[in-house]
Amino acid sequence: MTSLEKQHKTHRRLIALGLFSLCLGASACTSPEAYRKAMNERDGEIAQLREERSQLKSDRLGLLQEIDDLGSQLRDANSQIDNHKEVLEASSQPGLDNLGIDYRYRNGLAVITIPSSITFGSGKATLSKAGKNAMREVALVLKSRHGASIFSIEGHTDTDPIRKSKFKTNRSLSLERATAVLTYLVESCDISDEQCVVVGHGQYRPLNAAGTTAGKALNRRVEIVVRGAAR
Repeated sequence: MTSLEKQHKTHRRLIALGLFSLCLGASACTSPEAYRKAMNERDGEIAQLREERSQLKSDRLGLLQEIDDLGSQLRDANSQIDNHKEVLEASSQPGLDNLGIDYRYRNGLAVITIPSSITFGSGKATLSKAGKNAMREVALVLKSRHGASIFSIEGHTDTDPIRKSKFKTNRSLSLERATAVLTYLVESCDISDEQCVVVGHGQYRPLNAAGTTAGKALNRRVEIVVRGAAR
């Protein structure tokens, strides 16, 4: 029986109980024994009605809680749908794909990964011609999709020690490469300097820890992580 049906049944019983009480008051010739019996029955009905009313209140609270839970589940589902939309949109950037630049969401943040093979020579931190072309395409995406955000420009290297280079450590090389990307984005691509942060991770944040030639190539990169809105 539903809560609404229970309420209707309770109302009918209350009406019948009221009529019963009127009948008792109107009947002057009722014997004491019959009267006591009738009163006991009435008290029993009242107790049962109170119990049913308490149960109805409990049922109502339970239904309200179920509604809240369903609302929370719906909000979570909508949030997941929005996240999936972002992932699908991020995976469709022909301008970046054609240049070998990866653009995807990672832990809820958009990340643009530019391999060093198209931006810098070995052990160097000067953008190549192909690297400058890549930065112009990256800047278009940053301005069109993330114009009010903070851009964390993060340099990464492999684990090979520095040998034939002016840089003493991989960290200093990664920082200089990130700075070169920042400089070109600001001076040649109209990206605001105040929106940018530069980080040099060196070899300490590898995408691939296998140590193979292919794995090391993946690790040599500059990532632009799109964070919260700029102030």
